[in-house]
Amino acid sequence: MTPSPTRAALVAVLLLLLPAAAGAQGANAKPAPGSPTSDRLPVYEIDPAWPPTLPNDWIWGDIRGLFVDDNDHLWVIHMPSSLTPQEIGAAVKPPIADCCVPAPPVLELDSEGKVLQAWGGPGDGYTWFDQEHGIYIDHNGFVWMGTSNGHHVMKFTQDGKHVLTIGTPGVNKGSNDPDHLGGPANFYVEPKTNEIFIADGYINKRVVVYDAATGKYKRHWGAYGKPPDDTVKYQYPVRANDPPQQYSTLHGLVGSKDGLIYVSDRRGNRIQVFRQSGEYLMEKFVRPETGGSGSGFSLQFSRDPEQSLLYLIDGTNQRVWVLRRKDLAILDRFGRPGRQAGEFIRAHMIAIDSQNRMYTGEAGNGRRIQRWVLKGTKPAASVTPPGARE
Repeated sequence: MTPSPTRAALVAVLLLLLPAAAGAQGANAKPAPGSPTSDRLPVYEIDPAWPPTLPNDWIWGDIRGLFVDDNDHLWVIHMPSSLTPQEIGAAVKPPIADCCVPAPPVLELDSEGKVLQAWGGPGDGYTWFDQEHGIYIDHNGFVWMGTSNGHHVMKFTQDGKHVLTIGTPGVNKGSNDPDHLGGPANFYVEPKTNEIFIADGYINKRVVVYDAATGKYKRHWGAYGKPPDDTVKYQYPVRANDPPQQYSTLHGLVGSKDGLIYVSDRRGNRIQVFRQSGEYLMEKFVRPETGGSGSGFSLQFSRDPEQSLLYLIDGTNQRVWVLRRKDLAILDRFGRPGRQAGEFIRAHMIAIDSQNRMYTGEAGNGRRIQRWVLKGTKPAASVTPPGARE
């Protein structure tokens, strides 16, 4: 039966009032049955059939951000400019091959890997990024993105309409400037306050907080909750017994249900934990001797009610580290370097859905997303921690 005009109008109003597919990671994540815990550690196996081939002869470049929403849809932001002419031969003018072309920067995939929508790139009223980095969907359904070599963060609707820009493209004034950014990498929006926490860390060396509705500056802090100092030159190798007092590359950032902020200092090979005020709580080094791009890439929580596990993806050692969230003790790890299924080249991003499926994204020469299926759990007591040197 066709609804009457009055009923149809009511349905339309109700649909408008319903929240969009809101953020489902961090403090917004609903517990998932059978989730691993700090007592029962995950046993993951790779799903070699996922994802299917992209449509339209699309190919994606460096995977720069992953996020799973409440519908278990995977949001991806990648960097088309990382693709070589040989990879996008059909897009070269004149074409040098019959395939492929860069996918739009932002894609939404369902749990089967089907592309539901794709958008992004230059548009009226905003400046698109040269190097896309990070994607986050907040509790109101807005999409946040940043850039590793630029100076602004943008907020969009889920169908790609620009809403807000924080920072000024092309302008950086250092880590203590309230109004300008420097290489914003990842984000978290606190539902209770609608504050956005930004890992402003490829160029600047801080966590910075803004009002997510207006973009008004709130506060910022550097390593150990102290003011950042851009004059300090980072020293390598990192020494855990004499830790750096400034961040090197503040890359990962997640917020927990109990109101804590976890950040990863990529080339500093460490995780630090704060209250949302910026009060420093604790620190953990992971393979502090790691050189190159470091071990501290991106973070995600387990889906048990206490979020008792913290996962760290490591793009130099090519691992997923499994830590106990309450004290950052290293419990386990999986993955290894390589190009086969279940191996990593430049492991970069991580996300987990409501079925405890884990998605990992690779940058550099990896340029792929893999899906890991939870096959079961194992007692934590049965696992030998991977060495005292972590």
